[in-house]
Amino acid sequence: MPAPSSFDYAILRVVPRVERGEQLNAGVILFCLERDVLAARVTVDAPRLRALWPETDVETIRRHLEAVPRICAGLPDAGPIARLSRRERFHWLVAPRSTVVQVSPVHSGLCRAPEQALDELFRKLVAVPAPEPSARSKGEKHV
Repeated sequence: MPAPSSFDYAILRVVPRVERGEQLNAGVILFCLERDVLAARVTVDAPRLRALWPETDVETIRRHLEAVPRICAGLPDAGPIARLSRRERFHWLVAPRSTVVQVSPVHSGLCRAPEQALDELFRKLVAVPAPEPSARSKGEKHV
């Protein structure tokens, strides 16, 4: 089993109305220098975004969020930032901004498998868990 490696990560947040400051976690970017990994997972939850602001341009936000994993992967069609080194891409992606898509401060951790760490961070920080079945949906009666 490999020794743990340090990694840095940041949460991608959508702030539909910057002046209001309301935000929704929409993804995670993870960088592990030792394992040469830069990756991101994102999601777009249109109903939750519209709950924050009914006129949210979900498709534009989707395009911006979906660009992040492409930049992380260094894909040729992901623009000039994708041609930078992994370290430079990470620092560009996590630079503070006051736009609709923002990032949290950078945090650190240890992992044995960066891809698994990314999945776990995404599950804990971004994904919305399925609701527990209520007693009524199980056929029980309340008195």
